[in-house]
Amino acid sequence: MIRRIQFKGLKPRYAAYTIAGFWTFAVVVFGVIERLADPTTFTSVWLGFWWSIQTVTTVGYGDVVPGQTSGKVMASVLMIGGLSLLAVVTAVITSAFVERRRAEIQKSGDDPVMQQLEQIVAQLDQVKKDLARLER
Repeated sequence: MIRRIQFKGLKPRYAAYTIAGFWTFAVVVFGVIERLADPTTFTSVWLGFWWSIQTVTTVGYGDVVPGQTSGKVMASVLMIGGLSLLAVVTAVITSAFVERRRAEIQKSGDDPVMQQLEQIVAQLDQVKKDLARLER
């Protein structure tokens, strides 16, 4: 699978599934850990899940806040992870749109970069011919 990703790339859909799966797992784990670490604030595992979902999505209603330092450290990890999650998902989606448009342009033959490169190659060929003629 790693070789396939290296050669063909990771499709945006699969990247999104991977990210969503990872963060779903993280929400469950952090919710359970928070319940175990601070049972007075988090009276149930479901409240821990609610808190971790709020935190990873960077919503943070403030209705439940960790009282212990360990909970605040976990919240920090979730907040940073939530921000990176949004950044990665946005980048993957944008990259997919850009790549699709680039492929459309390349197929149509209207790629201005390729046209300019072809002009440069033609000019270089002409310079080579002129230099060869001058050397004789």
